[in-house]
Amino acid sequence: MVSFKQLRYFDAVARLKHFGQAAEHCAITQPALSMQIQDLEQELKLQLIERRRKGIQLTEDGREIARRAQRILADIRDLRDYAHHRGAGLSGTLHLGVIPSVAPYILPRFLPLLRDAFPDLEVHIRETQTRQLTRELLDGGLDLLLAALPVEHPDIETIRLFEDRFLLALPASRQMHGRVQATPDLLKDDRLLLLEEGHCLRDQALTFCSLRKVENIDTFGASSLSTLVQMVANGLGLTLLPEICVEVEARHGPLKLMRFADPEPNRVLGLAWRASSPRKRDFVELGRMIVAARPEFPARADATKG
Repeated sequence: MVSFKQLRYFDAVARLKHFGQAAEHCAITQPALSMQIQDLEQELKLQLIERRRKGIQLTEDGREIARRAQRILADIRDLRDYAHHRGAGLSGTLHLGVIPSVAPYILPRFLPLLRDAFPDLEVHIRETQTRQLTRELLDGGLDLLLAALPVEHPDIETIRLFEDRFLLALPASRQMHGRVQATPDLLKDDRLLLLEEGHCLRDQALTFCSLRKVENIDTFGASSLSTLVQMVANGLGLTLLPEICVEVEARHGPLKLMRFADPEPNRVLGLAWRASSPRKRDFVELGRMIVAARPEFPARADATKG
């Protein structure tokens, strides 16, 4: 019979692709872990792992079993969460995934509030792009995501937290008056600097500005808003900055920040979790704390920073 222990050990090997590291992660010896994996293969009558000189690789059957094992382990964690948190406050362990265009601007304000309010809660942060975070949520490696909505999947539930408006960032020396229109005309004489492929913020900016067919868009492999700010401050183009990042990023160079004409482009930030999770009440409470912690940008039509 397949055991929980075997699935947990195999999951570690599948994720780490290394028997020694998996054994260390599971706090057992490598021979004991290898034996459990062999027993699992014999029980299933499948070869799950190809053992090579330079490491290991999952077989096609191994990849399928790994996906199923992750789901089973996630369900078991949800079961434990239900038992441990029924009628109790926020405690235990929380694995929180956050997208890069949110993490540096929300977490420094949110985490101290969380620590003070729930000292028995142990939080682990994972920062990467939405697609990867969603996979890890469904596989059980994460409990909760803070990301731009929608996050669409039949097994995922979400709540909306707040709108994060976009501002136009341009060099401080540029002269523009009034509010600007988010249209292709904005770029007649300028480049639009955006994050590299894969970042949802890039796609949102293109969509809101109807700029998908504009040629003078430059993504140049930028993976952070800080890089974009430096480029703009040095006169290399324009960019769109989320409102929540302005307090931090506008310190990195002389910028002029301008609001767009109505309807202002924005993204919606929210939380996402597995629909099977019993911790919805906890997640809703965390959402209220995140809203309270968000930075605010002045409502003036434009401002020069730096």
